[in-house]
Amino acid sequence: MRSGLLAAALLGALTACGNLDAREDGAAGAASRFEASLRATDTVRSCAALAPGTRDELEQTAELPCARALPEAGLPPAEKVRTVDVYGRQARVVTDKDTLFLSAFPGGWKITAAGCTARPEKPYQCLIKGG
Repeated sequence: MRSGLLAAALLGALTACGNLDAREDGAAGAASRFEASLRATDTVRSCAALAPGTRDELEQTAELPCARALPEAGLPPAEKVRTVDVYGRQARVVTDKDTLFLSAFPGGWKITAAGCTARPEKPYQCLIKGG
C-alpha cells in the first residue's frame, strides 16, 4: 500500500514538473518571438503577440493603431531570455534588456506588459500594459 502511494506521489511530482517546464518553455518562446519581431520591425507579428487588453490599452493611450503605436512606445529590443517564472496562467520573462509579463490564452502565451522596470517595494513600471 505504501509503495503504491509513494509511486503515485512521485508520478504526480514528475508530471507537475513536466507541465511547469512546458509552460516555462511556452512563455519563453512567446517572449523570444515577440522580441525578434520587435528587432525585425515586424509590427504585424509584434501586435499579434500582445494580449487583447494590452493592445487595446496601447491603441487608446497613443490614439494610434497598434502598428504605429508600438514602435513609438520605446521598448528596448532584447536578444536573450535570462529567467522565466510561471505562476499558473501568468508568467514573468526577464530578458537581457527588458521584463515582460505574459498570460496563457487558448491560442498560447500573449504579452500583457512589456518594457517593465522593477522598483523597490513597488509594482513594476511598464511602458505598455493592459487595462
